[in-house]
Amino acid sequence: MNKGWKTQAGFLASVLILGSEGLFALDEITFSKDIAPILQENCHTCHRPGQMAPMALMTYEQVRPWAPVIKSRVEAREMPPWHLDKTVGIQEYDNDISLTDEEIAIISAWVDAGAPQGNPEDLPVAIDWPSDEIWRLADKYEREPDLIIRSTPWTQSAQGQDQWWTPIIETGLTEDRWVTGMEVRPTMQSRPVTHHAVVYIQQEEEPDDFVAAVDVPGRGSYLTEFAVGKIGDVFRENTGKLMKAGSRIAFDNHYHSVGQEITAQTELGIWFHEEGYVPKYRVYSQALGVMQAMDTLDIPPGKITTHHAYVPLTAQARLENYQPHMHIRGKAMSMEAIFPNGQVQMLSHVDNFNFNWHVNYVYSENSAPILPAGTMLKITAWHDNTADNPHNPDPTQWVGWGQRSYDDMYHAHVNITYLTEEDYHQIIRDRRSDEGNE
Repeated sequence: MNKGWKTQAGFLASVLILGSEGLFALDEITFSKDIAPILQENCHTCHRPGQMAPMALMTYEQVRPWAPVIKSRVEAREMPPWHLDKTVGIQEYDNDISLTDEEIAIISAWVDAGAPQGNPEDLPVAIDWPSDEIWRLADKYEREPDLIIRSTPWTQSAQGQDQWWTPIIETGLTEDRWVTGMEVRPTMQSRPVTHHAVVYIQQEEEPDDFVAAVDVPGRGSYLTEFAVGKIGDVFRENTGKLMKAGSRIAFDNHYHSVGQEITAQTELGIWFHEEGYVPKYRVYSQALGVMQAMDTLDIPPGKITTHHAYVPLTAQARLENYQPHMHIRGKAMSMEAIFPNGQVQMLSHVDNFNFNWHVNYVYSENSAPILPAGTMLKITAWHDNTADNPHNPDPTQWVGWGQRSYDDMYHAHVNITYLTEEDYHQIIRDRRSDEGNE
């Protein structure tokens, strides 16, 4: 046993844990009884054989050598990857995978006690994990995607520069359809070389200020993406995205070489509302700040920089999610609302951005920001181009906007639902009523 640890397994006959409800007592904390359930629920999605994590954490024998590292990572809230500042802004999300204060305290106490195994009979029932060749949203919709669109294959050489493959594929739709969910996935053999895959839609639109606001010159309207940490998009009741007859999908696949030649392909899975159904609201996607970043991003060598972008809301709206995007020098990003009366509200702040995890923070039904027309959304991005940034390949370089990982950028992917004035006021009244009943 590592001599730097507490002397022996079973060091604690009982443990006092300080959690959100105050102090509470636990009997001796063991891997089998206390730690394995936490890992199974929060970590095994990635930390199992064949997955993206560098080590499996399925068994006691696999976990025990990593115990001090696990303690360090969970105490720093680096793992599981949920990088929101928990002291400011909205804290209720549909997909929150962060550990509770109690879970972190239990893991820390277990490591400090020498990481005892306990009785193997206390282990939770093993999960029968599905194959990775599945659509993760299929369980929610109880069916495979209604439409799958595949990019034309690209062969990435064993050595060489990053490549961007941007094929345009016909959807084959002969009538307008409304989308209730989407998921992007590289094929299994593609995943080692796929850095990310952005998907745009090209279709004829009626003149509409909202549509014009989300159009990306030369590509179309941003639709969705694949990045490590993002599963897909699920749209709320009575909302959806519109795909029109004759529309096209423009893929923007970013590939990098990994030492062997690999032929890669990206798939877009789409679940439709039932035929003929028209939801009340159309969801629009925006990359907030991207145009300002292209014009203004300037990161001198050896500096920590701050950049701002401002995006006005021309109508009352509900924000559905917040997904910050930067590259390897990205340090933090916040999204604030500046109301027409001058009041400023912090919505979400990622204070520990990690380029390896592009987490999509999906607001809960009751926490999604409801904002009046005339609100200004303010994006603030911090980049660290110093030697203190462990991910920085060269702090002596001057860095500007660019698509390569060694270049940088900043924007926030946000799905926006524009509301009628009547619904806007009704949601505000309902929320105030709920607060009054608590």
